[in-house]
Amino acid sequence: MLIQAHAPTRRPAPGAADSPGLRIRSADAEQIALALREGREQLLAMFSGFEAALGTQGLAIAFDPVLNLPLWELGHIGWFEEWWIRRNPERTRGTHCSAALHRLDSLLPGADALYDSSNVPHATRWRLALPDADATRTYLARVREQTLALLPTGAADAQALYFFRLALLHEDMHREAWFMMAQHLNIELGLALPEACGALPQDTGEWAVPGGARRVGGGAEGFSFDNELQAHTPFVEPFRMDRAAMTWRRYLPFVQAGGYDDAGLWTPEGWQWRQQHSDGMPLHTRIADGEWQQRRFGHWRVLNQDTPAMHLSAHEAAAWCRFAGRRLPTEFEWESAARLAAEQTEAFDWGRVWEWTASAFAPYAGFAPHPYRDYSAPFFDGRPVLRGGSLATHARMLHPAYRNYFAADRRDVFAGFRSCAVG
Repeated sequence: MLIQAHAPTRRPAPGAADSPGLRIRSADAEQIALALREGREQLLAMFSGFEAALGTQGLAIAFDPVLNLPLWELGHIGWFEEWWIRRNPERTRGTHCSAALHRLDSLLPGADALYDSSNVPHATRWRLALPDADATRTYLARVREQTLALLPTGAADAQALYFFRLALLHEDMHREAWFMMAQHLNIELGLALPEACGALPQDTGEWAVPGGARRVGGGAEGFSFDNELQAHTPFVEPFRMDRAAMTWRRYLPFVQAGGYDDAGLWTPEGWQWRQQHSDGMPLHTRIADGEWQQRRFGHWRVLNQDTPAMHLSAHEAAAWCRFAGRRLPTEFEWESAARLAAEQTEAFDWGRVWEWTASAFAPYAGFAPHPYRDYSAPFFDGRPVLRGGSLATHARMLHPAYRNYFAADRRDVFAGFRSCAVG
């Protein structure tokens, strides 16, 4: 079975006015319903792939702090949607909804004790008596039927549609997490990913981005994640930035020159990570038969050096920058470049890999958590911000204001970086 993760052709350029990432944030009820149906078809196809790979009776994987059991994750997706929509008497109030509001009973008795990620510790999820796959699919179908029935008809404001958009994008995030899981476990699901992983032009060059007051953050109308607010206009000094993400052709000389063994190129935290968790090679790469190879979902193949370097930690990105005499961009530089490129039709390629930045994930001035309080605030702990999106990110998730965040040592993410000139 071939899983169509997205259309297997090149996605629309992200950030443009007509891009899916901008359209979905102001989508009406009919457009949301179509997106929900499309996303669910993909989700269930992916889950069937896990069943084929892991066995329908167990769907078991060994405990891993960066993974969830596929069966638990499927149930959690349905629970999240039901919690914020069907069970939420204040769903039409959107971000003004009370986070502590008493909920209606679930369609699945005991669902809160199984799937509430805020209260069910990660390690505990491996020991839960979960409903089987068929029962879980039935639960999701019943929840989705109620969700579609509750979608406002006619003209609806952004608040009335807020939780429907949130449920859609939440499901998109979990599908990307499943791509990450399949790659991490070397599982072949029969994936068809878009051409976002295709080769970059060899001469993308550098862009001298002019300075100025640049808008950063989400919009006042439509949908925004809480960490994108409040929008503001910091002054960004002029800078020179790569027009595209780092390719293997540029990254591998760092490996071949012994960069993984040179402590002087690494931060203290990065060098500690290198000694404890890295074998001196980028993850999912090797040299065999005299050539570089890359592992994709369990299969080794010749590495196309003109594709974006990925599965790199923030530590590796920073070490390469020191090796090359360059630096990572700040997240404000990244966003201002992405927005300016869309306005001026400048060449600025993004959406192939998540991109590490030099910025720590922190609240913007005026930040107020949305009702899903555990989305951002618990992670304002110094971890780096990533911008952009990856080959596994749905096109409607690609937005210049979107802020992703992972611990600096994570390599299971489809993440790379781009660099800026120093000075």
